[in-house]
Amino acid sequence: MKLSLAEPKYFKDSVSVISELVNEARFKITPNAVELVAMDPANVAMVIFKLLSSSFTEYDVKEETELAINLGNLKQILRRAKPDDMLSMELADNKLKIQLKGRSTRTFSLPIIELDEKEQKIPDLTFPLSIKTTSAILNDAIEDVDIVADSVSFIAEPKKLTVQAEGDLSNAHIEIDADDSTKIDVEGSDKIKSKYSIEYLKKMMAGAKLADEVTIKFNKDYPLKLEFKEVDKVLLSFILAPRVEND
Repeated sequence: MKLSLAEPKYFKDSVSVISELVNEARFKITPNAVELVAMDPANVAMVIFKLLSSSFTEYDVKEETELAINLGNLKQILRRAKPDDMLSMELADNKLKIQLKGRSTRTFSLPIIELDEKEQKIPDLTFPLSIKTTSAILNDAIEDVDIVADSVSFIAEPKKLTVQAEGDLSNAHIEIDADDSTKIDVEGSDKIKSKYSIEYLKKMMAGAKLADEVTIKFNKDYPLKLEFKEVDKVLLSFILAPRVEND
């Protein structure tokens, strides 16, 4: 197995985001993509990552391979990659050998670890709505509500997404209208409302480094799905458990 990336950004930024949620994870390297599906230790959030073979300059994978890696260690190495470095990865002596080639050639090796956990299955979720907006608009809304509370409600209507949060004394209310940069597709005319953790959403919104647009899907008291996608290159999506009200 040998993989080479002329643009390390997609792999580097993805690992940086994923490592905020997951400490250790198993990469599956198939003939078509480098994939990862992992749960955070609290079982609140799932991350789904796919870096397509078309984003690599060299992609030599004869058979499917699985590697479990400490993501904190991998992130530290990838942080050393400069934007114009050539990043190569191969397996040698039960280690992942990572080479960064620019003005100098730097080689690192990371141990492959044993992971006991079973393979994560992506849940089969169906949503009555899909909202596509710019990563910047959603990121601003999450930053706004973070000032007043630790959870946020999303309320979807046919022509509007409302993001609101209530603290002990303060509240924040952001309305995002459907327009050229925000497309809202909702079944029916009823409002759909659900509540989620702001702490997790802030970590997930770091995926904005990868794509200018984000797709949001949710339902009442149901998981939320956030998806960042760069066509023919990378997909990073998250599933977040709801905060269910006890009233």
